[in-house]
Amino acid sequence: MGAKGDSSAKDRSLREQLQVKPGARIDLATFDCGATLGRKKDDAETAIAANLVRLTDLQERLYAESKHAVLIVLQGIDASGKDGTIRVIAGAFNPQGTPVTSFKEPTPEELAHDFLWRVHAAVPGKSEIGIFNRSHYEQVLIVRVHNLEPEAQWRRHYGEIRDWERMLTDEGVTIIKFFLAIDKDTQRQRFQERVDDPTKRWKFSSTDLPERRLWDQYQAAFEDMLAETSTDFAPWHLIPANRNWLRNLAVSEIVADIIDELNPQYPEPAAGIEGLKIV
Repeated sequence: MGAKGDSSAKDRSLREQLQVKPGARIDLATFDCGATLGRKKDDAETAIAANLVRLTDLQERLYAESKHAVLIVLQGIDASGKDGTIRVIAGAFNPQGTPVTSFKEPTPEELAHDFLWRVHAAVPGKSEIGIFNRSHYEQVLIVRVHNLEPEAQWRRHYGEIRDWERMLTDEGVTIIKFFLAIDKDTQRQRFQERVDDPTKRWKFSSTDLPERRLWDQYQAAFEDMLAETSTDFAPWHLIPANRNWLRNLAVSEIVADIIDELNPQYPEPAAGIEGLKIV
């Protein structure tokens, strides 16, 4: 995959351009987080609107059919746009069939179980499109960066995650994973906007700046995560996320294309309904 903004890029689907091949090593230091992938902002706004219409229709059919479950995983460093992505994509869905789970610091009860225990409980059921804001991948990100487990232990989690996602897909869950990549200066700008805007100041945490100082350690953890856990059955999509419009275009298009391949259909009505007159 690549994020080159050359003129030929627009001839390839965003899914094709942004999917991380299994085992591929990504150098995030050279990845163009501001790439446009041959797209233009004005055209993108129209395309995003069309994608959201597609998603509304697809979710309704998927919910009615009740044969498939879809799990959308969003990962990215602080201020990468996970919340904004959810606002846009989930806006196309009926909330009744779209559980959104945000994974915070584990509770004592959650820590008393294996790290996948709380995550498995939030996996969407048939007919649902679930969204994870952060996820089980924190176990190879924040746990690694903050030395919360020995290296041998957190490295073991890569295989456990692959096996768990394989089990989910075997059981009919379609997993769509997005890593939202921004550069360090974009994070600085977004943090500053939060500080300067009284309506956004609540989003700025006292831990944001200490975490920012660990930028290089997080980038190394992200690179290993992408290489170790992008698989044929649950690949990562590496999204250039400096530009919100490109991020929203890519995520909406990729989600719509993948759900469309499931070909959800309205179920056949019960016998005798056709032509029925209600009095």
